[in-house]
Amino acid sequence: MTTAAATAAAAPTADNVRGWSRKEMAKRLADDIPEGWYVNLGIGIPLAVGDFIPSDREVVLQSENGIVGMGPLQTADNLDTWIVNAGKQNVTLRTGASIVSHSDSFAMIRGGHLDLCVLGSFEVAANGDFANWTVSLKSVPAVGGAMDLAVGAKRIWLIMEHTSKDGKPRLLETCTMPLTAPGVVKRVYTNLAVIDVTPKGFELVEMNPEITFEALQARTGAKLHRKAA
Repeated sequence: MTTAAATAAAAPTADNVRGWSRKEMAKRLADDIPEGWYVNLGIGIPLAVGDFIPSDREVVLQSENGIVGMGPLQTADNLDTWIVNAGKQNVTLRTGASIVSHSDSFAMIRGGHLDLCVLGSFEVAANGDFANWTVSLKSVPAVGGAMDLAVGAKRIWLIMEHTSKDGKPRLLETCTMPLTAPGVVKRVYTNLAVIDVTPKGFELVEMNPEITFEALQARTGAKLHRKAA
């Protein structure tokens, strides 16, 4: 094999790159949350974000079932089964946390008091549309609280795998599934990249070092724009 052929064979392609783990994705997103923000974390990968916010940072996590000031997941040796998040996981409370009624929690959401909501998704379009609900019995059914969060929070960031299990792009020119909300997504964190949603479409912020731009574009169902220097 020639040197050129060996280099080509070793180069990352759209099929042989796994990228960041879900924990690494969650930490990457957590690092970007500004001090002082009120943040809701959706069910699934988003809930892991709370585990990577240091206790000395003033980020207030809200759970729609009635927690303002949610902390990381509980450990097995210090379990309080009465304190759960919206995903029915046992969580801790940070100093100064409040337990509020379900109605007050959604008044906070619908009143525009959340700086950010982090959600998972099946699809996201280049114009900021997204689809994250299903009627499948294998997952949480229907839209649920996401419909309120999607229009009530000041910003929507998604955290999701870049492709489906069978390799199909999840970042698309137009969503093919019923929408959760139109035009609200500002940023997408995947196992392969961090991508902003801009007026011109998807704009690459950061790329996993294991992949080339060409391989990333091959896994994306819409044009990727490079961020201007």
